[in-house]
Amino acid sequence: MQRICVFCGSNVGARSIYQQSAQTLAQVLVQRQIELVYGGGRVGLMGIIADAVLAAGGKAIGVIPKALADKEVAHAGLSQLHLVSSMHERKALMADLADGFIAMPGGYGTFEEFCEVLTWTQLGIHQKPCGLLNVAGFYDLLLSMLDHATAEQFIRPMHRSLVLDAADPSELLDELAAFQPLTLDKWALDKLDVRDR
Repeated sequence: MQRICVFCGSNVGARSIYQQSAQTLAQVLVQRQIELVYGGGRVGLMGIIADAVLAAGGKAIGVIPKALADKEVAHAGLSQLHLVSSMHERKALMADLADGFIAMPGGYGTFEEFCEVLTWTQLGIHQKPCGLLNVAGFYDLLLSMLDHATAEQFIRPMHRSLVLDAADPSELLDELAAFQPLTLDKWALDKLDVRDR
């Protein structure tokens, strides 16, 4: 993998471990010569991971809507900064630029961005790995919800396995690197189910 897209909060969070984890992930990315793709902001965990990547000699590529850049939240010192017209264009370009995705702790935007690229993997739109950096158990409740949805047969077990997770950045990157895409996407499986009825 040459580039990883990291979704994370525009706030730093309540505990210093979130900031420390962003810095650690940045160091591991640079050590593995993996470039960072992210939302282009200079605030919150976004700013922390970008600054740490750049400080370690790595490359940080930002993608931000012009409306947000105009509000002075864009990071001015990135390797590359792509200005786009909308949030939809932002997500599409980040997905195109990246070979895989990691969600760090964050809020609505982080959850939505991760679930969208995860759905694209499920549907076979792309075959890129998606992982949760489960810092201090931040994503434990989400993982339990996914298990519940699987038990209730809204998510197939094979699709539940698409969500990789680890508390340690190195372990999570190893999981992403070892990811094997599904041979059948969701729609192909749905057609098989229909024929079986």
